[in-house]
Amino acid sequence: MRADSANELARTQGRVTALDRAWQLEVERHRAQGTSASFLGPEALSWDRFARRARLADTARRCFAELERRDPETAAWVRAYVAGVNEELTSLRDSGARAGSWTDASAGDPAGRGNGSAGPGGPGGDGAGEAPAPSRGAGARAGGPAGGPGARGRGPGGTAGPGDGGPGGGASAASEFARAGLAPGRWEPWTPLAVWLATHILFAGFPAKLWREHITTHLGADAVGLFAADGPGTSGSNGWLVAGERTVTGQAVIAGDPHRFIEDPGVYQQIRLSCPEFDVVGLAVPGVPGVAHFGHTGTVAWAITNAMADYQDLYRERLRRTGAGVEALGPDGTWRRAVRHTETVEVAGEEPVEVEVIETDRGPVVIGGPEGLDDGVPPPGEPPLAVALRYPPRVTGDLGFGTLLPLLRARRVADVDRAVDLWAEPVNVVLAADTDGGTLHRVAGRVPVRHEANRTRVVPAWEPGHAWQGWHTPPRDGLTDGVAVMANQRGPAAPLGVEFAPPHRADRITALLAGRTRWSAADMPALHMDTHLASAAPLLDHLATLDAPGLTGPAAALRDRLLRWNRHMDADSADAAAFAALRTALVRRLAAHPAFAAAATPPPYPEVFRPWLALVPRVGHALEHLLTAGDLYGIDRPAAVRAALEEVAARPPAGTWGDTHRLAPWRALPPGTPYDEPGLSGDHDCVLCTSPVPGLTDLAARGPAARYVWDLARREDSRWVVPFGACGVPGSPHHRDQQPLWLAGDLAPVLTDWAQLTKETDV
Repeated sequence: MRADSANELARTQGRVTALDRAWQLEVERHRAQGTSASFLGPEALSWDRFARRARLADTARRCFAELERRDPETAAWVRAYVAGVNEELTSLRDSGARAGSWTDASAGDPAGRGNGSAGPGGPGGDGAGEAPAPSRGAGARAGGPAGGPGARGRGPGGTAGPGDGGPGGGASAASEFARAGLAPGRWEPWTPLAVWLATHILFAGFPAKLWREHITTHLGADAVGLFAADGPGTSGSNGWLVAGERTVTGQAVIAGDPHRFIEDPGVYQQIRLSCPEFDVVGLAVPGVPGVAHFGHTGTVAWAITNAMADYQDLYRERLRRTGAGVEALGPDGTWRRAVRHTETVEVAGEEPVEVEVIETDRGPVVIGGPEGLDDGVPPPGEPPLAVALRYPPRVTGDLGFGTLLPLLRARRVADVDRAVDLWAEPVNVVLAADTDGGTLHRVAGRVPVRHEANRTRVVPAWEPGHAWQGWHTPPRDGLTDGVAVMANQRGPAAPLGVEFAPPHRADRITALLAGRTRWSAADMPALHMDTHLASAAPLLDHLATLDAPGLTGPAAALRDRLLRWNRHMDADSADAAAFAALRTALVRRLAAHPAFAAAATPPPYPEVFRPWLALVPRVGHALEHLLTAGDLYGIDRPAAVRAALEEVAARPPAGTWGDTHRLAPWRALPPGTPYDEPGLSGDHDCVLCTSPVPGLTDLAARGPAARYVWDLARREDSRWVVPFGACGVPGSPHHRDQQPLWLAGDLAPVLTDWAQLTKETDV
């Protein structure tokens, strides 16, 4: 896209996004408001309840109001984006109404307005019911001279440029709304902030504190470290910077791949934004203006991964009802009035559900209430369970959107550095490089200073010592031998976090980069697609120590075969399939052991938190630690490995790893025509981090949501790809046209020559 001003460009970005991603935008708007159950049904109710109780939409409104006060230029730019979204959605809504595809019943503001009592006790609370959003498992519009400003274009070959949808795209988008019986609704100026917050509210993994409490209660404090696996196994983003001293051009290269839940439509949008002030290519988040995470301005480029910082706290509250509402006991020993109101959540096919929203001085209550859990009884002598969530944007009124325009205007690393000083959440590790040879490796985001106990567990709100005491200064780091690697491991962010990803991906990328003196942008896909599984070592070590004469013939043959295996999780590998089957059998045996029986039943917390509390996935992701610990609650691990080996040898997998390790993308609605999703290489500790859940499923719901290579020597030599295509409209020629490239590890060129683009649709 190109336009005559930054605001006009933002409006055009909004229009283009709504043209290509109208259905996705509507889903995200409802998730951000806690109204998705109104058309997705009961399975979305748990998220809607959480989103409303956490006051996500109200927080977004507050943050936008603060943005208007502190940074009116950025606020006007966000408004321009929203105006563009609404222009296109209004056109789609009108066309659908004329065709009789829907009524306008769902087009208004569905946020529930509170009908209960509201008090002044909460931080800034006004008692109005605000609705917020769900989580996944628990997201070139460039006209050449012929097209004129605002025309969307495609590069030669179809997959090269990010434009999509094509003629008739709007009509195809309307079919998704018709299937859901839903009309496109109106975006508010704060909606992009709500979408951002809803997308990232669980990124810091605060429900892990519930798991630590649970496992400590049943297995003791030592179990926390055993099950950490040095971090949730679901994290997998990679990024690396190779300075000019290590490249064939003498200019830096930045490459990587954000690993998130794979969604259809995709969570990243390939885009080019050009106006007299700036010209940026990058990966945008649909529903949010600008290019936040991955961008290249021609003279400077940047990329991020999740820093794995801990910046959200859970407080156990003591609540009581009074004639005036609800009160909470504070650390000074006094009871203070809490904000309280009720909201109604509409549920497709079922009766509406009433949700009580309570906010104390710590934050919104997201678990339980004055009477505790709906289906739980507190232990004798314990108060009813109520847990409040404290998260930075709710406290500060700042979601970090002040970063976005300065990033687009950046020309050097120093500009990126100043821009990300304004970043709020999620907390990221940032890499950047410019054409002057400057580099940047730092953490960006807001992490509170507070008691160590806050970082690891639920803390009592009525005890002193758990208040926030300011903010950490984001750490910085440099390069080593001209290289910086970020893969969610313990690195510069170590002082800010509790659990991090295992070091395998970071170590593997570092080792691969050390294997060559000079690198080019064209060399980077080989790193993206590396499938070596270092975390296989502990299980294979156990196999090596088994007494071979004590095994049956098939088990001994399988053992010897796996010990010869190259430890690469390739889709066409039968050995990788056999290893995965053995791992699954062992995980299930360990999880079923009587030593873990007390921890096998999760506490009756809301369903949205259950993925953090399930024992089998926890055993699967912590298998390395469980196999190497000095003692494991008396469990005979060699016997368990032997039994698992015999089990798999008796019923070996018939095919290859890719036969069961298949892509399983999240969709709000099942596709009208089911797709035969492909088999994948990789595993959760490979650089190619396509994550199964060992012991539960080989399917991969997470993986590279995009791949990118930013070349600072020539931006036009940069490359990128997404798992499906640039368009979110089923049936569009560009809905899934990049998948062959993505599967093969190939990348599409980033076109910067307007003359090479072909007009498809005017916007």
